[in-house]
Amino acid sequence: MALFITDTCINCGACEPECPNQAIYEPGAEWSMAEGTSLEGLIALYDGREVDAEEPQEALSDEFYFIVPEKCTGCKGEHDEEQCVSFCPVDDCIITHADHDEDEEILLAKREFLHG
Repeated sequence: MALFITDTCINCGACEPECPNQAIYEPGAEWSMAEGTSLEGLIALYDGREVDAEEPQEALSDEFYFIVPEKCTGCKGEHDEEQCVSFCPVDDCIITHADHDEDEEILLAKREFLHG
């Protein structure tokens, strides 16, 4: 299950350095699939899209920190619990992304894809 940062975010940034996949970005920040992963060149994502891993992508939010669903593994294979949730000082600020309900097997496969 990919995670989502809600509008209760206070933009403290406590979550960002805790993500093992560098899936969390500050408001307005461009991001890429390569950042914090071993991906490079043209890659195929789970939804079938092909992207250049190094190509900057538009921010998913200009107001709050955001999590890139394609990079979020719920910390499976790294930690026993989601680190962003553990370090967030706001209750229920980071929740399961309704459009990305992935089981543990998929999350572990995504981790392998991101880090080789």
